[in-house]
Amino acid sequence: MLNDRERTDARRFLGYPAHGADLSGSMSWGAVQAGGAVEYRLSNLSGAEEAVLRQYLATLAGLEQAIPETGAGLDTASAAGWVRNPRELADRERLFDQWRRRLCAFLGVSPGGALSGGSSVVLVV
Repeated sequence: MLNDRERTDARRFLGYPAHGADLSGSMSWGAVQAGGAVEYRLSNLSGAEEAVLRQYLATLAGLEQAIPETGAGLDTASAAGWVRNPRELADRERLFDQWRRRLCAFLGVSPGGALSGGSSVVLVV
């Protein structure tokens, strides 16, 4: 069974917003339906599937952590024989998002708004 941190990380990597402790009527039907599919999948994984999901989460955590670390060399274009890759940040973000999409495919869910380029903000009228 996945713990709360694993479920939170999975939702985040899938591109879905935090929903807090309650999925009451504060979200649109479409958001609840998409989020419900994610919750259903996370709640009904086999033991082997949970093990694979945990591998994805570990890989994604490492890839995510590497993104802000690229800032350490932004002030230097070259030093001695070392030359900074000017596309490093974009390359790392692209790799991270590719792995996030692989996780979506593994779970059989659509990428959330934060990953698909859509808005994760929902207007309730």
